[in-house]
Amino acid sequence: MAAGTEGVRGLLALLVLGVLAAGGQGTSPDIQTQFTSTHGKLVLSCNLTEPHSAIDGHEWKYGDKILQTDLESSSVTTYEIEGKKEEHSGIYQCIFKTSPEIKGEINISVVPQVVAYKKSEHGNEGDTGVLTCKNPSFPPVISWTWSRNGEQSIINGSGRYIIKSSSNKTELRIHKLNIEEDTGDYQCIATNVFGTGEATVNLRVRSRLAALWPFLGIVAEVLVLVTIIFIYEKRRKPDEVLDDDDGGSAPLKSNATNHKDKNVRQRNAN
Repeated sequence: MAAGTEGVRGLLALLVLGVLAAGGQGTSPDIQTQFTSTHGKLVLSCNLTEPHSAIDGHEWKYGDKILQTDLESSSVTTYEIEGKKEEHSGIYQCIFKTSPEIKGEINISVVPQVVAYKKSEHGNEGDTGVLTCKNPSFPPVISWTWSRNGEQSIINGSGRYIIKSSSNKTELRIHKLNIEEDTGDYQCIATNVFGTGEATVNLRVRSRLAALWPFLGIVAEVLVLVTIIFIYEKRRKPDEVLDDDDGGSAPLKSNATNHKDKNVRQRNAN
């Protein structure tokens, strides 16, 4: 029994030593992140607790873009952004230059900030109209919907409507545009986990003859100008026409003849 008891004690001692050895390495470093939005400014901060090695600097990134770097050894680093959070949503990364590097993330999330690619679109009757909306904000959109004039919901594949959507973009195609049926305001509505947002696109459908109107206008102006000139010539007074004829080359011809006869008489006299 004594030998068995000693064996159990030895096993317990080994377990305790293993636990203490594991605890002696310390817990993994933790980064406490936060951001505040006040007076038109965003302040992002990261606090590294219990670093395992010296801090040789910090770096802030947005995607692949480096926003800020420094060589400070502080366990706290901050980054400031001018503007509202709706304008700068996304995933920001703070990096502590330790060995190895330690990274933290700050997610600035907002409801969809929907933007129409063009607020007003034009299309010719019979052609295909294309309306596009985007959501540049974070997080991505879960679902997109379209409506017409704020009331009529558009179903994908119904009638002449085709809707193609991705996480941050949607496109509405209307085949064979009709002036009476398709002209109006269209709303693109985006939804994510934080809420909904929308934008409006105005669609104007023109007649196929619309492209001819400028040409027809030019032709009409030319015809009016020619008609005015014709009427003016017809109404000119006969005296004006005679005066123009009298001022022609006939008197010059007579004078030239007189000079010629005078020269001939002078040669004969010599």
